[in-house]
Amino acid sequence: MTGVRRRVSHLPLRVRLVAGFSAAMLVLLVAAGAFVYWRVEYALDRGLDTELEQATSVITPLVGPDGTVSTPESADATGTGWQVLSEQGEVLDAGGPAPQHPLVSTAQLAQVGDDAHTVDVGTLLPAADQPYRVRITPLSTPAGYLLVGVRRDHRDEALRELLLQLSLAGLGALVAASVVGDLLARAALRPVERYRRRAAEIAAGAADLRLDVPAGRDDEVTRLGHTLNDMLAALEEALDRERRFVDDASHELRTPLTLLKSRIQLARRRHRTVAEHERILDELALDVARLVDLSEQLLAVDRQEPGSDGACDAGDVVRAAAARWRAAAPSRSHELTLELPTGSVPARIGAPALDRVVVNLVGNALTHGAAPVEVRVLSSSGHAVVTVADSGAGMPPELLDQATRRFSRAVEARSRPGAGLGLAIVERLVVAAGGELRLCYGDHHRSIGTATHVPCSHDARMTVTVILPAAGL
Repeated sequence: MTGVRRRVSHLPLRVRLVAGFSAAMLVLLVAAGAFVYWRVEYALDRGLDTELEQATSVITPLVGPDGTVSTPESADATGTGWQVLSEQGEVLDAGGPAPQHPLVSTAQLAQVGDDAHTVDVGTLLPAADQPYRVRITPLSTPAGYLLVGVRRDHRDEALRELLLQLSLAGLGALVAASVVGDLLARAALRPVERYRRRAAEIAAGAADLRLDVPAGRDDEVTRLGHTLNDMLAALEEALDRERRFVDDASHELRTPLTLLKSRIQLARRRHRTVAEHERILDELALDVARLVDLSEQLLAVDRQEPGSDGACDAGDVVRAAAARWRAAAPSRSHELTLELPTGSVPARIGAPALDRVVVNLVGNALTHGAAPVEVRVLSSSGHAVVTVADSGAGMPPELLDQATRRFSRAVEARSRPGAGLGLAIVERLVVAAGGELRLCYGDHHRSIGTATHVPCSHDARMTVTVILPAAGL
């Protein structure tokens, strides 16, 4: 059985569908044909049995004690063949079209009880020469049995014709059902084959291809096509992120790694004291730390932030981030000022994501701007608003348009710490939360993300505004 299943499983899906459909139709047709045949046979046999009962009622009173019929003419007038048999199965008297030899065997006589019993003599297929339907009636006289029989020629011919017609009709219906099933299977699987060919093209390296899903349909195959297209889009986006990460990493890590290699080569050119080696190792450790920080920032830009979903109190998040920064740099605590509301400001963003936004914006302002840095939190028009303003020289208009691109930095900022990834991280987190990021300096403004009607409420200083949908806490 396992071998059969294995062989069947290797057949094409279309063949298995058609075979299953045809098998089900065959079972249905056989059951319907058997039912029709049984009903016709029952009706024909009932007609013959009625004729036998009437003839038996006429002939039975005519049988004498010696087993002979007193008036054979009356018995023959019934139109049936009749025989009177002894208990040993010998023919005592006969008439009508009945032959002189017994119509039934002694074994069949032995099966007769006290009531009449009907048997068929001769087969339907192949056709018998003398087919009879015989009614065996036990007699109360010393004679044993009265047999009354009618020929089944017309009945058997009708049943054979019915079998032929049912067979031909069933075969034709099965062929038609198989053809229709094959056409339906081909039509149902045609989109799947089309998807397979397109997937093969994509696997061969073709870019920007999608499965051709017909419009205006909503069935299992079209839903599969839409799901596969969504999967292809997600895979393409993931590959793009991977390529960007590899390109950015190779671009940004090439120079510091080359410098690190050169410093090591210079350090090995001559013998040095232990103190000199320790000083060089300290410098190398600083370079390695910068490389690690750059790598972590590259990964942070490309990975999906787990805290983008959720809700938090923007005021609490800003307060906690400022407390950590002041604890880490107590001598510069006066450079950061907060303006927080007395009540809560619920924002539809996870607390970890908003914390990273605040940390990056404050870090950028303190590194590339000038103190004091002011952080404000407020509610406006159903949104949570966080602004970070510094007193530095700000960004020129041409830099505002590309400030959120990776590694985008002003010429004068390239000598300062950082890799130009902070605003790229902020943009990704804010846009993922459905918010708006604004970069403003003087009369120049740039908006990124979902535009809102929240007005800008700041002066001419360099200001970064984060506008997030409000959430119920």
